Amino acid sequence: MVAHLLPGPFTVETYHRLAELGVLDEDDRVELLDGQIVPMTPIGAAHAACVFRLNNLLARRSRSDTGVSMQNPVVLAERWESQPDIAVLGRPGGLAGAWLPGPQDVLLVIEVADTSLERDRDVKIPRYAAAGIAEAWLVDLVADAITVYRGPGPDGYGDVITVPRGETLRPLLLPGVSITAVEILG
Repeated sequence: MVAHLLPGPFTVETYHRLAELGVLDEDDRVELLDGQIVPMTPIGAAHAACVFRLNNLLARRSRSDTGVSMQNPVVLAERWESQPDIAVLGRPGGLAGAWLPGPQDVLLVIEVADTSLERDRDVKIPRYAAAGIAEAWLVDLVADAITVYRGPGPDGYGDVITVPRGETLRPLLLPGVSITAVEILG
């Protein structure tokens, strides 16, 4: 882990350059949020299990022309490269080749929160809306519920609903896919 985080702000380009120069290492658990290199919280057992379940459920139920990216970067803007827990991706040209996804590639983004709830809800989710990502889910492991965000805009998502254990989620841009809250929460 980076012993002392560097003062920003940084662009995505500069952030990547820091990695090329060896200042940041691929094992550093950091992400670029609003130009700041921010440490990510450690992944606990409940968080890891939930992300694993989501990855398997979405990979099995999604179309063959989509991909499920787990804890990989998504470039949202010049100074934003977050690492959501899950991003379901689709690209007009296909998923081959070297590329970093942008908002136009994201069909669904999911954050799983236990200790990271405030950052996920108050920083990352609004940024996904501002970037125009159609749908975001926030899986709150402490409250045992999932919040679904739709209708993105510069001031956040216009449609926000909380889905309890007994309900089913149907992603807007993944036709035919349905997942129960119980399957996600375990």
